[in-house]
Amino acid sequence: MTLRSRLLLAQAPLVLALLFLGATAVITLARVGRAGQRVLEDNYRSVLATQRITEQLERMDSAALFIIAGERERGLAQQAAQRPSLEAELGVQQHNITEPGEAEATRRLRTAWTKYREEFEVFLQARDAEAARTRYFESLAPAFQEAKAAASSVLALNQDAMVRKNDRLRQQSGQVNTLMVLAVVAALGFGLFFTTSLVQRALRPVSVLSQAVRRLGQGDVEARAVVEGRDEIAQLARDFNTMAERLGQYRKSSLGELLQAQAVSQAAIDSLPDPVLVLGADGGLLNVNAAAEEVLRLRLDAGGDALARVEPEVRAVLERVRAHVVGGRGAYQPRGYEEAVRVEASPEGGRWLLPRGSPVHGETGDVVGATLILQDVTRLRRFDELKNDLVATVAHEFRTPLTSLRMAIHLMAEGVVGQVTEKQADLLFAAREDCERLQGIVDDLLDLSRIQAGRLQLDVREVRAEALVEQALAAQRALAEDRGVRLSRFLSPDLETVRVDPDRLQLVLGNLVGNGVKHTPRGGEVAVRVSREGTHARFEVRDTGEGIPAQEQARIFERFYRAPGAPTGGAGLGLSIARDIVQAHGGELGVVSAPGQGSTFWFTLPQPEQG
Repeated sequence: MTLRSRLLLAQAPLVLALLFLGATAVITLARVGRAGQRVLEDNYRSVLATQRITEQLERMDSAALFIIAGERERGLAQQAAQRPSLEAELGVQQHNITEPGEAEATRRLRTAWTKYREEFEVFLQARDAEAARTRYFESLAPAFQEAKAAASSVLALNQDAMVRKNDRLRQQSGQVNTLMVLAVVAALGFGLFFTTSLVQRALRPVSVLSQAVRRLGQGDVEARAVVEGRDEIAQLARDFNTMAERLGQYRKSSLGELLQAQAVSQAAIDSLPDPVLVLGADGGLLNVNAAAEEVLRLRLDAGGDALARVEPEVRAVLERVRAHVVGGRGAYQPRGYEEAVRVEASPEGGRWLLPRGSPVHGETGDVVGATLILQDVTRLRRFDELKNDLVATVAHEFRTPLTSLRMAIHLMAEGVVGQVTEKQADLLFAAREDCERLQGIVDDLLDLSRIQAGRLQLDVREVRAEALVEQALAAQRALAEDRGVRLSRFLSPDLETVRVDPDRLQLVLGNLVGNGVKHTPRGGEVAVRVSREGTHARFEVRDTGEGIPAQEQARIFERFYRAPGAPTGGAGLGLSIARDIVQAHGGELGVVSAPGQGSTFWFTLPQPEQG
């Protein structure tokens, strides 16, 4: 039997219950209808006949009174008209005897009518009015009352019977209502019980198949769905069993290879000296290597939130890198050694770990996790610190003799110590420019050493944006005029003042404007624009120079990096220092550029709301 046939069969009890309920209702209503019909057949005709007999008796009595009153012809006509009808109604009553005692009452009515009719005949033989009156009151009127009383007796008997039958019909109606309620409840219970039973029997194979599927989903490849029959569910169960059997065979044949591959991959990451962690998209720890277990004290079999036992600073770095990778922004590459985090890992001292992250892709290509490598840069960081200390020391030591050298060249160039020839003046002018350039490099190195040592102190105060921009442009106006470059500015009226360290921000603006002038050909323009962007002040320095290739834009903010073809004279620190100063203000610095279309360097600084 097919599943469709079973489901149709499950509806049969409800159909039978409805048929039973309908048959019960038809039979019961028929009984009630017959009971009402019997009331009409048995009693209503008798009541109607006796009422008409009474009316006809009263008209005959009225006819007698007409005769007494002297209207004999009228009275004779009226009484003659009533007799046939009265006889006919009396005959109907005699043939409609249905109640106990009704036959005796009908015989009395017949006798009383016969007597009244005879008395009426005698009454009619009286010729004068006085004799008729006497005969009426002595014999006809008593006979009239007797016949009328007999008719009333039959009427009352039938009316009483109608009342009793009406009460009985009302009781039957109540019984019918009770019977219908019981029939409905019984039919509903019967239908629901058997329908539910049949549906459960029809769907039991589905439950068996569902349990087998659930077990297979949990990894039990030995799960089988035992379903008998030839319907669709049984066929589906057989197909499922075939699938499970083949899956078990595949798993048995591939299990060794999978275990071997897993062991090889685990050995590979364990061989790495740096800590390696594999995190899921939800932040759960999926795998670690031996170095991570040793350095970070992580174990997969520890249970609970394994990352909760890591130092808070390290956990914050791991979460930041994971969020970057899982968020679909690609692999995470640190910008420098300053992103390294310190871990107290051994008695010899702490270790500095630099985070890197790579996405883990699923079968559909979605990012399902992240692989984090914490590169041990302890020695490199120490070398970097030594380099920074050396650079700071050398720059500081250069400062005093460089100042003396600048002073001496200036005095000689101005002729304070004696007249110089024209050729000597050219040489001194070139030497003075080189000293100024060297002084700028020394200042950049000192600023860099302060930033790296964390000694950059900001003197933030409220200054006018117009004065800030004008001062930066004034410092570069001489160079711009020499190179034939126009300088312009635009300040939004909704940003009159900004809260910044003016000296540090002059360094940033001067560097950006100076770079724009150096990279803009003659006849070009460098424009400074200041506007409000939400809760930030936005500064833009746009030039009409040659632009920056996309592959160079990510590196121009690195320290000591010089783009190919850049003008000589700098150390490649200006943009790096500018970025650090902007970040110290809590802002962000970037560039928008394309070859042949100029460049726009921008940075934003958070500002309090203006009232």
